[in-house]
Amino acid sequence: MHEQIAASRQPEIAGRSEPSSDHALDAHPSLVERPLRTLKSGDTFAVLDSHGDIGITPDTSEGLFCNDTRHLSRLELFFEDKRPLLLGSVIQDDNTALTVDLANPEIIRSDGSTAIPRDAIAIERTKFLWNAVCYERVGLRNFDRVPHEFTLSLSFGADFRDLFEVRGMKRARRGETETQIASEGVRFAYRGLDDRVRRTVLRFKPNPYELRNGLASFRFRLEPGERTSLLLTVACDLVEASRGDILPIGTAPGAPPLEFAKAYQNARRGLRALTANVSKIKSSNALFTDLMSRSTSDLYTLVTRGDDGLYPYAGIPWFSTMFGRDGIITAMMLLWADPAVARGVLLHLARAQAVSSDPVADAQPGKILHERRSGEMANLGEVPFGFYYGSVDATPLFVMLAGQYFDRTGDLATIQRLWKNIEAALLWCDTYGDRDGDGFIEYFRETENGLANQGWKDSHDSISHADGSLARGPIALVEVQAYAYAAKRAGAVMARAQGFDLRADELTQQALVLRERFDRAFWCEEIGSYALALDGDKRPCRVRSSNAGHALFGGIAYPERAERIARTLMNEGSFSGWGIRTLNTGEVRYNPMSYHNGSVWPHDNALIAIGLGAYGFKLEASRLFEAIFNVATHQEQQRLPELFCGFLRKSRRGPTAYPVACSPQAWAAAAPFAMLSACLGLELPAAANEVKLVDPVLPSFLDDVIIHELTLGDSQFDLRVHRHQSDITLNVLKRWDESNARVTMIKTR
Repeated sequence: MHEQIAASRQPEIAGRSEPSSDHALDAHPSLVERPLRTLKSGDTFAVLDSHGDIGITPDTSEGLFCNDTRHLSRLELFFEDKRPLLLGSVIQDDNTALTVDLANPEIIRSDGSTAIPRDAIAIERTKFLWNAVCYERVGLRNFDRVPHEFTLSLSFGADFRDLFEVRGMKRARRGETETQIASEGVRFAYRGLDDRVRRTVLRFKPNPYELRNGLASFRFRLEPGERTSLLLTVACDLVEASRGDILPIGTAPGAPPLEFAKAYQNARRGLRALTANVSKIKSSNALFTDLMSRSTSDLYTLVTRGDDGLYPYAGIPWFSTMFGRDGIITAMMLLWADPAVARGVLLHLARAQAVSSDPVADAQPGKILHERRSGEMANLGEVPFGFYYGSVDATPLFVMLAGQYFDRTGDLATIQRLWKNIEAALLWCDTYGDRDGDGFIEYFRETENGLANQGWKDSHDSISHADGSLARGPIALVEVQAYAYAAKRAGAVMARAQGFDLRADELTQQALVLRERFDRAFWCEEIGSYALALDGDKRPCRVRSSNAGHALFGGIAYPERAERIARTLMNEGSFSGWGIRTLNTGEVRYNPMSYHNGSVWPHDNALIAIGLGAYGFKLEASRLFEAIFNVATHQEQQRLPELFCGFLRKSRRGPTAYPVACSPQAWAAAAPFAMLSACLGLELPAAANEVKLVDPVLPSFLDDVIIHELTLGDSQFDLRVHRHQSDITLNVLKRWDESNARVTMIKTR
């Protein structure tokens, strides 16, 4: 997804502009070997091990992070200087909190006798985040028939490493950390080289009997059956250095932490508020219902509310921030179920749209943001990702999303508010995006520090010719031309809605010309698909890749090409049984363990499924849907990963995990929403005031699907779609009183 990760996973990254191989699997401990637990709230997230600890294993992504800085790098719980025994560990269904059940290990006296038998003391840790504070309650209960006295200890530390340092990048200099200890807690303050002070404050209740730098110890005595609790808060904040003097620990950074119960209530309410307007999915298949529930929880955990509305951050741990491409595609896939996310994405990206040229940031006027970072290294320019614009596809995708949002909602006021941004994006596509004037959008990085490849497959080796040689830029990607075509068509509709008929006609004609030119330049009869890209010499990269499926998603493919593309994508060389691979097995660079050259990505398959459905290949779309659903059934908590390896599906075995895939990941979580709508042929045109299912199908694992609270304008419905063999029926289970939209099922075949 993001090539800078590939670079940072190489041990000798300093001074090198490009990695020797992308996304090396051995540079970080495998998440398969050590499953981690993640929490998120706003710009704060936590990565913990199954015990709820941080830092037991060095050089991992574990920590409490806020605004791209690790504010807590170590937090370990000990019972009489021993690690408690793990009984179970689970993130709650709505992702609010982590609950860990532990028990005491056997405690032996110096004479060899047993002081506390194993499993006498139950230990329950509950952790959650709220308003840049990590709350923890350690519940204790004595299940023995005799009283016990024991010590609990918390070992802690704060290294204030920038997220890119945690990934593996080395720095020549760092700021300084100060520590203040008082009876009620500990404060760490890091004075960064960017003239900002980042602070971490730990507070305990009850107060520890011993507190020193890095260790807090507590003494408890429990009678048989007695309960008690230890409470901990870890607060993070950031201030300017000029006012960054270390304050008394009793003076909270920002608002003082709330009481545990009140903060927990607020966290639950906050998540419920975020999901209030999304359609809820239930089905006859309990596993699918669980998948949709998990996907909803993951999506809205990653959503952050800002001044412009909602924005889905890309994923945890490496991408918990605003990414243009990821946010747009996530909003597209979720649009039918919750258009408010699309509106928030559009408004946020419009505000961040580039207005001038900056080679370091790969920015030109009208270009849409790729990535926003706020850590020390970004502030200092040690990495170019403060406001970074090095993606070639986010700009046409922005216009494409605006058009889809308008079609879904009829919200002309928002389109009028965004129109200058939309026109600026379209102008970028025709000028900076097409510098040689051949009608195609190409990319090349402005500096050696930028991304070498700037499509969604942004590994350094992801764009190649059939002989395996890497394509030289400027590069025109197949999917970007499809997005540009869809953007021009969407721009025409939005222009006409505002009375700009001449502009609408111009954009419509541009789209027609682009489609014809694209077919001539990109179609490769010998591979039965479109070329992956055109290189700088306009030579086609005659490689069978999943990118060609996006030509169906964008609608640029002529109908007579669609059947060949569908066959190529669904043959065994491309379709692994778990999904369509990023690269066909017959290609020179195919590697099922590669990040972009043979792996399988749920979001990629979802966009292809939308395209297949739009061209009438609903059975193929349902086959993809079933494959991705089966992947989810093999995952912990039914959570779809960012990607997985592209090995051929074998009986009695699940998919092979990609060891450092992000989880949760926004566009992976949104994929089931997109696949369901693709199979149902779900259309919600606001102008027609009609909910339509066009040639719907359901995959074999679904007999019934119920969509609760599906909205269109002022109308709201509960719908039931039922499959009996190949026959589909549609019923309106509930219609809100004010609902006047029509609900229809259309069968063309």
